[in-house]
Amino acid sequence: MELQLLGPFAALHRGRPVLTHLRRQERCLLALLALEAGRAVPTGRLIDLLWNGEAPPGARSTVHTYIGRLRAALGPDGVHVETRNDGYLLRPDGHVIDARAFEDGVREAAAAVGDEERVLRYDRALALWRGELLADVADPALRDRIGRRLAALRLSAAEERARLLLTLGRHEQVAAELPALAGEHPERERLVADSMLALHRSGRSADALRLYRSVSGTLRSAFDAEPGRDLRTLYDRVRRDDPGLRRPEAPTYAVRVRGEWLPLNTGGDAALEFCNTYAGWGGERLPGSEWLRGYRTLAVWAGHLDLLDDRTVTRLLRRAQERPEEASAVLEGAREFRGALYGCLVDGPGAGEGRDGGGGASGCGGSGGRGRDAAFARVAEVVQEAMRHAVFVRGDDGLGRWNPHPDSGLRLPLHAVAQRAAGLLADPRRLTVRACPGKGCGWLFLDTAGRRRWCSLGVCGQGEGGGSSP
Repeated sequence: MELQLLGPFAALHRGRPVLTHLRRQERCLLALLALEAGRAVPTGRLIDLLWNGEAPPGARSTVHTYIGRLRAALGPDGVHVETRNDGYLLRPDGHVIDARAFEDGVREAAAAVGDEERVLRYDRALALWRGELLADVADPALRDRIGRRLAALRLSAAEERARLLLTLGRHEQVAAELPALAGEHPERERLVADSMLALHRSGRSADALRLYRSVSGTLRSAFDAEPGRDLRTLYDRVRRDDPGLRRPEAPTYAVRVRGEWLPLNTGGDAALEFCNTYAGWGGERLPGSEWLRGYRTLAVWAGHLDLLDDRTVTRLLRRAQERPEEASAVLEGAREFRGALYGCLVDGPGAGEGRDGGGGASGCGGSGGRGRDAAFARVAEVVQEAMRHAVFVRGDDGLGRWNPHPDSGLRLPLHAVAQRAAGLLADPRRLTVRACPGKGCGWLFLDTAGRRRWCSLGVCGQGEGGGSSP
């Protein structure tokens, strides 16, 4: 049997609608069990959901009656509802449930390698949605209680798909499909930003500006909030027709891994690579200078630097899709940690040598002893958290090492780089860290020989009387 929950409820057997004679609440009960297929749902929870916390007397007996009617109706089609302690379980038994197929499809898309293949898999998964979850049997209150995770996963998948399409140059497709969804969810600024960018690249700049103003008004009236800095910056760039928006921003010094642009490795240590960006810290933030754009990039980067294995990265990508709010919080923490680490390194003894003034990370606490202490304290806080969740293991090379514990969840990449940062800060090599003085650069690198001044990009010193030493 096929159970369709992503839209009006429907049950199909060999393509033929069945169970159409069931009452609305009986169909709702079946849908609740299908959402948890393979897991027992306590009777008390079923009662609470069916009557939204206002169950009438005899609700438990009513549920028993509904279950009996469901068993009678489902039996001929091989669908079984079992009694488990004080609850009920719907046995999957190979039946197709679109909600589960959607989650599987999103996980497969996140794990796919090529951009085109990922788009194709996202298309298949998103096509399973035919409307709001259980549109004809659940009211908005129930839908919010049981469908919040699925709804968030749907939005995250739509955001990731749009980003891939923009990377592939298919902005007109994004402009045709995404703005309506962005208007419904003004709090998802990535949806709004990608919609504006797609409209602008499609020659519809006026529509992009109108979308921003509409979203701004909704945020103020509904959430008492203002658009974030990145969205405001995009609005200004669309208004002045910034040429940099006319094409996808492909960083100059970058490598493509799992569909993500990652900065080239130049620092000689994972903790330094975490700080380094395409345009560095040395000047005004340029388009493409921020490599840490999303949680997916953070996880892929950790795998690229061998801080995490490929299977762990794939698992994290799936979990981030399922828990977008948690992933966003980890990403913000990673950015804050990066700023503190950079400030800690450039303010330390010797780091300022070879740097022609200026630079430094925002949020590093300023220069001098107080700034260095504040930055170190913030780094130490994350390091200590990481070590509380660390395990000591033996590697393939026979050497022991500290690894972040899998129980760290989505914080695994942050804990992994924090451990590397702790190792560098406790090593005399830390005194050989240099910050490239190139204009707009500021990348960090190790100068253990004491002879280098510029980072290994080579172009930084052109026109400034210098260059990279071999």
